[in-house]
Amino acid sequence: MKKVLCVFAIGLLASCGSTQMRETTTVPTQTTVSGPEGVKGSIADEAMDAKASGSSLKMFTNPERVGEIMNYLASDDLKGRDSGSEGIEMAATYIENYFKSYGITPYFESYRDTLSNYKKTSYNVVGIVEGNDPVLKNEYIVIGAHYDHIGIITIDKGDAIANGANDNASGTTTVMELARYFGTEKTNKRSLIFALFSAEEKGLLGSKHLAKKLKAKDLNLYAMLNFEMTGVPLQGKDYFVYVTGYKKSNLAAVNNEYAKENLVGYLPTASEYNLFQRSDNYPFYQEFGVPSHTYCTFDFTNFDHYHKVGDENDIMDFDHMATLVNKMLPVLEGISNAPTQEIKIH
Repeated sequence: MKKVLCVFAIGLLASCGSTQMRETTTVPTQTTVSGPEGVKGSIADEAMDAKASGSSLKMFTNPERVGEIMNYLASDDLKGRDSGSEGIEMAATYIENYFKSYGITPYFESYRDTLSNYKKTSYNVVGIVEGNDPVLKNEYIVIGAHYDHIGIITIDKGDAIANGANDNASGTTTVMELARYFGTEKTNKRSLIFALFSAEEKGLLGSKHLAKKLKAKDLNLYAMLNFEMTGVPLQGKDYFVYVTGYKKSNLAAVNNEYAKENLVGYLPTASEYNLFQRSDNYPFYQEFGVPSHTYCTFDFTNFDHYHKVGDENDIMDFDHMATLVNKMLPVLEGISNAPTQEIKIH
């Protein structure tokens, strides 16, 4: 069994990141919602727990809303969102319109940040919610995820579209909903940059491009918080999500203090296979040397459709995804509004 798991894990080394393997829109009304009300960890259950405990948990999003976004981003119409393709162009337009609708303004002259390190025309989509404090607004937090996937692959049971629901429409949806909250509520003292990266699957090219570009601008970056493969819940863990590079900073402890629960934990497998270097947090760590981590709920045992046509919405848990967004809101508010920079590199 151990040998089998190792072989499986090696094949998925970059499940929370790039393997460099290969290279408008309206929201559909049909949704597929997983995670029935009343199941532990569901929106309804969390609401009851929050009310009983006096928690600051916000019931901001819900499975239906998450499902609407996912059902567009991971639809067959987008043909797997390969970088430089018509499908990812559709996704970029969708994200731009979403940002515009909810008060997230372009960080550059437009939302599109054209990659300088990829042969096909590809874009990061980058928006900002400026901080509301005259001093702290000059400190920045990047909140990101990659929205590309691997496009059309070898036919398997009549299907050749690698929809990339978990990888990484799930992280993209998480970031979009976090952006919607701060774009409409404007509760952040520090400035928040929301970045959706292209060409992650080509070798973290979108995040490498943006990290270098922001470093050249001498951006005062406090932290980079990335979301990857958050579409299915962890099993048998006493925490809700793990972060890569857990031991590199005190991010988990700060998160758990604001969440008032054991929200973020340590997954030994993530360290064993060095997932810290395999997602879009890493270029920011390299360029800025600041706390840069990826939140993930893939643990090598709860999802076996990595870079396959089976990575589709019907196996995603939208209830889990909505709960993650709601749990992260008081955490991100706390981090963005703290009078000092609490997250420290170890």
